[in-house]
Amino acid sequence: MHWPPRSRNLVPLWQDLLAARDEGLTRAVGVSNYSIGQIDDLSEATGEKPAVNQIPWSPSRYDAGLLAAHASRGVTVEGYSPLKGTRLRDRTLGEIAAKYGVTPAQVVLRWHLDIGVIVIPRSARPERIEQNFDIFGFSLTPEEVTRLNNL
Repeated sequence: MHWPPRSRNLVPLWQDLLAARDEGLTRAVGVSNYSIGQIDDLSEATGEKPAVNQIPWSPSRYDAGLLAAHASRGVTVEGYSPLKGTRLRDRTLGEIAAKYGVTPAQVVLRWHLDIGVIVIPRSARPERIEQNFDIFGFSLTPEEVTRLNNL
């Protein structure tokens, strides 16, 4: 579910998704833009949690508590709009990008992977799509991750 429905429909729609999974129509079901409270409501009502919660995520939105809350529930975070709201000309991003010979956007995408967040960037430009995939040739140091967490 891309957006949480009205509260009275929250659990019935979740039950429908679980039924679709149980019928073999999908392997896993998840949600998008749900709060931790809404995830808890689903789990309490059905005994089943979403596999993933897709939320906006970028260094400027980093929230260790929110990541920990998802992890403690066994819900994977998938970050969308990873570059939106990120100042790609930030000095820290530029320094790290120069060190690895990559773009600041590639550093942001790699940061997602290094903190355990699935990342789904978007672009209509083929060269940027290629760059978005080319993030597996380097990893950030723990110090670099911390610097990005604090942007």
